[in-house]
Amino acid sequence: MAHIAWLGKKSPFCGNVTYGLATTEALKQRGHEISFIHFDTPAGSLGRHDPEPGPEVALPYLVKSQVYTIPSPGAQRELRESLERLRPHLVHASLTLSPLDFRLPDLCQQLGLPLVATFHPPFDAALRNLSSGTQQLTYQLYAPFLARYDRVVVFSDLQADVLMRLGVPAQRLAVIPNGVDPERWKPSLPAAESPELLELRQRFSGRRVFLYMGRIATEKNVEALLRAWRLVQPEGCTLVVVGDGPVRQALMQTYGPEIDVHWWGHEPDQARRLALLQLAEVFLLPSLVEGLSLALLEAMASGTACVATDAGADGEVLEGGAGIVISTQGVTTQLRTLLPVLRDQPVLTAELGRRARQRALARYTLERNIDQLEQLYAELVPQGSLAA
Repeated sequence: MAHIAWLGKKSPFCGNVTYGLATTEALKQRGHEISFIHFDTPAGSLGRHDPEPGPEVALPYLVKSQVYTIPSPGAQRELRESLERLRPHLVHASLTLSPLDFRLPDLCQQLGLPLVATFHPPFDAALRNLSSGTQQLTYQLYAPFLARYDRVVVFSDLQADVLMRLGVPAQRLAVIPNGVDPERWKPSLPAAESPELLELRQRFSGRRVFLYMGRIATEKNVEALLRAWRLVQPEGCTLVVVGDGPVRQALMQTYGPEIDVHWWGHEPDQARRLALLQLAEVFLLPSLVEGLSLALLEAMASGTACVATDAGADGEVLEGGAGIVISTQGVTTQLRTLLPVLRDQPVLTAELGRRARQRALARYTLERNIDQLEQLYAELVPQGSLAA
């Protein structure tokens, strides 16, 4: 089995954090040794369902957010010393959008360590809006450095095409979609509902729940959803907005209880997030740019009907009837038409939820993801190093 030095994030909560924790937990369950290297996390910030920490290295930082990290001047030296001490078989960097990302190829080459990256930044290959243009600049900045990594994990063929157009060799790219555990994220059974779900049913007292779960940021386009909700105000339904981010307070001042919007805030507890997905009739993702949303995959595996834009790989995930795909252009107008239909057709939403779970089981399981990662590691590590 391999000893993997995983360079990633444990806070603040975002898709990168979820990806890193879920992936390293699954790798450990298969017998691999994981040394988790991350920028220092305040004690007690992890949810109670996160895996037990293994060997860890905390790197100092100056600034850390959901989007980017600025390391302290001594972080690179500490990383080098840690890798020399740990002597892993390879380094897997779940890129944190940090200046350290650009120095990793030289560092790992000097140490003789294979280097794998997972490249998370969202994108919209069509460049249809300002947010997608900004993300394209990120891809242009990173491409010359990604070309020097041994392998770069991306989530879809569309994302790989963007990087290849920017000069990253095709042989360096590995398309490995995100995956979720369908035994953890699954529909509820009427005879065995969790205490969290029972509490939510009582809290919303029979109202039909439409759900957004994710960051509350400009690129997530939550305001377009809120505008549509205010225009329609579907009778008997409530919109629950789960998450936090830079535009949350501003949106809360404009859209509130008078139009039946419930601002839930950040939810660190996995059992409660699952219960919210199980309770929701429809999961809505109006993003302008995306990678491959883990929240979307969790909703699909939970049997929730899904509506998402075609940003990033999300449209690819739902194509062919696994959900409803809308354009990133004119989101409010499209949702204004769709919301009454989804309200009036519970049979439709139930069928969409069934198809969503089928798609997640067929293409987007964590087991499938780890199988592909192990194959990639075996290509990079000398013969025999991954043997039991």
